[in-house]
Amino acid sequence: MNSGCDAPGLMPIEQAMRIIADTISPITDITLCDLGEALDRVIAKDIVSPINVPAYDNSAMDGYALRFNDYLASKTLTLVGKSFAGTKFTGAMQEGECVRIMTGAEIPEGADTVVMQENAVANDKQITFNSAGKGDAIRPAGDDIKQGDTILKVGDRINAIDIGLLASLGVSSVPVYRKLRVAVFSTGDELLAVGEQPRSDRIFDTNRPMLLAMLSKMGVDTIDMGIIEDDKAQIKAAFEYANQQADCVITSGGVSVGEADYTREILEEYGSVDFWKLAIKPGKPLAFGRLPNSVFFGLPGNPVSSAVTFDQIAAPALAILAGCKIQAPVLLPAIAASIFKKRPGRTDYQRAHYFIDEDGQVSVETLGSQSSGVLSCFRKSNCYAVLESERGRVSAGESVHILPFSSIVS
Repeated sequence: MNSGCDAPGLMPIEQAMRIIADTISPITDITLCDLGEALDRVIAKDIVSPINVPAYDNSAMDGYALRFNDYLASKTLTLVGKSFAGTKFTGAMQEGECVRIMTGAEIPEGADTVVMQENAVANDKQITFNSAGKGDAIRPAGDDIKQGDTILKVGDRINAIDIGLLASLGVSSVPVYRKLRVAVFSTGDELLAVGEQPRSDRIFDTNRPMLLAMLSKMGVDTIDMGIIEDDKAQIKAAFEYANQQADCVITSGGVSVGEADYTREILEEYGSVDFWKLAIKPGKPLAFGRLPNSVFFGLPGNPVSSAVTFDQIAAPALAILAGCKIQAPVLLPAIAASIFKKRPGRTDYQRAHYFIDEDGQVSVETLGSQSSGVLSCFRKSNCYAVLESERGRVSAGESVHILPFSSIVS
């Protein structure tokens, strides 16, 4: 436990992530997915190329295919045909001959060089070449991908470029892990659903729609369970239903120390709690635990806290659960362009804006209130300024680390 925390019993985020990684077991169910539906799915078996790409030696530019020795013997050769992409030259090149060739077209048998058209002068069928280099402008078969090459590995998340690679191999379907199922509900008698009539003693449920949107960006299947009243029996029933339906249950609110916060009590009866207070800001009251058939994240009720803890803790955990290989976030060095207020004791994810200053240096500035209730600060920001647990106030000109927003929140 970090003795530098500003309150007792707070767990450092690094320790929390180790606990999560040691606790979560990735799903193992595999399904075959059509290529057109495979974006953002996680590869469940290595993909090995069945063919060479390109399948044959082809031209890297428009020009003329020839034998280099013929060029050395005579700078003027006789044109005997054409080779287009999809329609190759089928004749047999003889000594002193050349073939007009287009980009991507198959190299005629016997040719070993392509001369770009800018280095050639045509006089009817007689083509004079100004310069040539042996082997120029030929892309050999398998230059991009060789038959038997491993293209994608287990745990890779398929992106748009991967779709193109798989299409180039003629792969129409890929083995992927099934999609995660995540159940989401909010707790609190003070909450109104979006669309209800405003009331002076209630607030709109911000977190659940936000979390469902963030989950959608991750490509998981979601179960929206709405708002659950602060009633122990109802909350327990919600957990029991969600546990039967989902791989992960995410709640918002109900994990602090209020009299009506039943989440921890229910978890200790129905499952287990691995931690529920973290040394991070915002987001101290965050719970992680296990239910009989699923894992659980209890996110804070304040919107900014909920967004930050989902982005930095729950999202990486869900990636592990989905079978995806993950890497530690890459923090970038920057110079503080403004003062960052902070007390030692908790790792602080301050919403900030980074930019390139007049000297070409990456700089970062704070953007107004860092209150956990001011969600609009995200809209103005493009990164977190990640301030270490032991660090205090940061003055302008000091070095800091930034973490650009992921696609989940940007």
